[in-house]
Amino acid sequence: MPGAIQVTVALLVLLRGAVEAGLLLLNLRHSAAAGGAVPQALRGRVSLETARRSLDYTVARGRFALAHLAWNTALTLVLLFSGVLPWLDEVLARLGLGGATRFAAFLLAVSALTSLANLPFSLHATFVLEARFGFNRTTWRTWLADQAKGIALSLALGVPLLYGAWFFMSATGVWWWVWLWAFLAAVQVLFLWLYPAVIAPLFNRFTPLPDGDLRSRLEALSGDTGFRTRGLFVMDASRRSSHSNAWFMGIVRPRIVLFDTLVQTMTVEEAVAVLAHEIGHFRERHVVKRVAAGLLASLGGLWTLSLLVTWAPLFRAFGFPGPSWQAAVALLALGGAAVTFFLAPLGAWWSRRHEYAADRYSVRHTGAPEAMKSALVKLNGENLSNLHPHPWYSRWHYSHPPLVDRLAAIDAALE
Repeated sequence: MPGAIQVTVALLVLLRGAVEAGLLLLNLRHSAAAGGAVPQALRGRVSLETARRSLDYTVARGRFALAHLAWNTALTLVLLFSGVLPWLDEVLARLGLGGATRFAAFLLAVSALTSLANLPFSLHATFVLEARFGFNRTTWRTWLADQAKGIALSLALGVPLLYGAWFFMSATGVWWWVWLWAFLAAVQVLFLWLYPAVIAPLFNRFTPLPDGDLRSRLEALSGDTGFRTRGLFVMDASRRSSHSNAWFMGIVRPRIVLFDTLVQTMTVEEAVAVLAHEIGHFRERHVVKRVAAGLLASLGGLWTLSLLVTWAPLFRAFGFPGPSWQAAVALLALGGAAVTFFLAPLGAWWSRRHEYAADRYSVRHTGAPEAMKSALVKLNGENLSNLHPHPWYSRWHYSHPPLVDRLAAIDAALE
């Protein structure tokens, strides 16, 4: 039985890697075959130079993703089959750690190990790949400060969370996974409330959008659509990157956040259309639906964990002397990713439906389809998004529809 479990898990991890590599290669070949040309539907809207830079960026990111995929696949197999996990658990036991402390220390150590193993890729992505295309504006000082804040925040929030999880696992009987789910759901809602006012300002500055035509138009739009907001803010995104975006923080009365890069490059009409799109997400209750879906997924994951935690052959297959909470969580996290990967197309499809709906909302409430389309073209160009994604790759991974499809959908909505 342990041998069969090992083979099954190894095959799943390798299958996931092979499918992802195949999708990446298909996307690279499909994009390169276009030769940096502007799609017919975008001629007159996108320059040939932007199209060529988009292709170069797509190819560079695709090659980087292939290398990172190979590394992560190998890392997962090493962590699962080398014996390092049971060795680490044994070391903690020899140090006299037990119960919740051993549980938390083990999972924090595994998390730190994987983060360190991926650190070179993170550095390369930021300071080489993004810098090569003019996106990176992060200094070493800012990067180090972000890392220090991230570690401190992870410990401040993660350690109590792990101790809390241990309590519900060990003290609430056979239905521990339901109690733990309720606890984690409450924590997630709390974080959604705390994030705008407490967590996000640790990393970025949020200043009120200055008075002027843009603020007046956005406030009028909020009033016309019945959208109650805690304010309009500009985020200093340009300190780290020249990528552009807009979003809102919170779940009941959110704060509208505009990247300073967006404010600098968009016309008033385009910015209004983008905000109307974000309001569309809120009015259509997309955020609530996604949070609910995430909570259901976590409930399913905890139920799966409840089945695995007492299955002794699983632990013997990976070198553990017997079942333990920390081993079960680590094994499910490492091996489970190979299963959830195949559910990604469903989540991407659902997200793209939300984006189409938000686009329609924007056009309907602003009466400015051309402003929405030009805003999308600008965002696509500023972010050098792929103009020729392979359909299979986009359906598997894209949370937003490709630009050509979004523009066509806006035109179709006007008919």
